[in-house]
Amino acid sequence: MTQKILGVTGLNKHFGGVKATHDVDFEIARGAKEAIIGPNGAGKSTFFNLLTGYFQPDSGTIVFNGADVTGWAPHRIAKAGISRAFQISNIFHRMNVFENVRTAVHAEMGRSLGIFGRADRIGIDETEKALELCGLLDKGAMTAGELSQGDKKKLELAIALAGKPKLLLLDEPTAGMSLEETQATMALVDRLNADFGLTVLFTEHDMSVVFDHARKVTLLHRGEIIMRGTPDEVRASETAQKIYLGELHL
Repeated sequence: MTQKILGVTGLNKHFGGVKATHDVDFEIARGAKEAIIGPNGAGKSTFFNLLTGYFQPDSGTIVFNGADVTGWAPHRIAKAGISRAFQISNIFHRMNVFENVRTAVHAEMGRSLGIFGRADRIGIDETEKALELCGLLDKGAMTAGELSQGDKKKLELAIALAGKPKLLLLDEPTAGMSLEETQATMALVDRLNADFGLTVLFTEHDMSVVFDHARKVTLLHRGEIIMRGTPDEVRASETAQKIYLGELHL
């Protein structure tokens, strides 16, 4: 039996009279690769913010890797092994690519570049590994702000990987990308999942990306989970068609 890495029970977050998440029960198995879909305002970003500690739930529990992480601060959740990329950019645009990733490596190590000692050798190997994995090793000296949109996404992913996550959350990983950049990014995500066993949960509006890469899909609407199944099951669902997929003219 596959062990779950994340279990969410009765998760609620309201903003005034708006139910951003309402009695959400969700779990994902270790090593899985799944997607969450839904219209704008469905609660996808709120759900990710709750998982990463940027929002505190009104009620409910979040258990990650066997520990109850409900209410933990973002840095503590990141240290436990949940990393998020793309929606909230972690790029320092004026720093070069290498420095961006090494800063994240140092944070994972619990170190910083202090004014009294730069500790120049610390984290170099880990930084180079993350850059190589994301295809950016030859662009380490470039200023991050000068990267193409696709390479900026790769850099954000490298920064997330520097935290050595067990669960990687991706918000709209292909937004603003060309077809070629989309294919390259999702190929990298597939490789991280298949070769390194990294558990991946992503949101995405491009249904071709969802149906080609997710093994399971969860439909969220008005803060509630409407259905969860394989891509084929969701694609064939009249409920999914009515709530979301029909709008996309698939």
